[in-house]
Amino acid sequence: MAEKIVFASGKGGVGKSTCVAGIALALKELGKKVLLVDFDVSLSSLDVILGAGESVINNWGDIILERCLKEEAVIEKDGISLLCAPKKSEEEFTLKNIKKTVELFDEDFDYILLDSPAGVGKYFEIACRCADRGIVVSNAEDVCVRSAGVAVNNMREFGMEDIRLIINKMITKLSVGKKNLNIDSVIDKVCVRLIGVVPYDEKIALASMSDRNFKLKKKPQKSFSRIARRIMGEDIKLKILR
Repeated sequence: MAEKIVFASGKGGVGKSTCVAGIALALKELGKKVLLVDFDVSLSSLDVILGAGESVINNWGDIILERCLKEEAVIEKDGISLLCAPKKSEEEFTLKNIKKTVELFDEDFDYILLDSPAGVGKYFEIACRCADRGIVVSNAEDVCVRSAGVAVNNMREFGMEDIRLIINKMITKLSVGKKNLNIDSVIDKVCVRLIGVVPYDEKIALASMSDRNFKLKKKPQKSFSRIARRIMGEDIKLKILR
């Protein structure tokens, strides 16, 4: 049975979806079968980040509405499977129906990564309630950290106990110069254990703006690989790649 992990942020723009894509690729390189599920109804972005926008025909909403079979809703890109979000919300998109749809893929994958929308609305809650554990993504900025803390509090209210933190787009010199928070301050404010730090990479930021193949530089790739190995249960010492 697939392990389901929800990725949350609270605030948009922190690079949560690019982290989901990067970790998915890292898990794939480690021999795991991965399905990404986009929960950002009407504003989905994972297909664009992965350079698969033109391949999208169906989505998980079409499975619920019985417009297609589950296999017809999944697109493949670079060894990663993706289930896109619908363009608009429907009454049928309830927790029960969405959870049942995600569980249809339990036997087909090792990991199902659920990319929740920014904020703490309906589909954020549904994504969390479909997951076994969670990862919150934040930048080292006060407003991002505050939003991440709100997301974490909500996740705990939903009964989620296993939550970890990724600090994304980390620019160490800004933290040293006290223009951004340092790693310890982010951890203290969000109040969850750290699972990884990803350095800022301009190419990753550009990937979310255009329909191109998702390529990683060496340092972010290593960061995502280390996070993926921690997700798999390996004891990997934290290392900040500068």
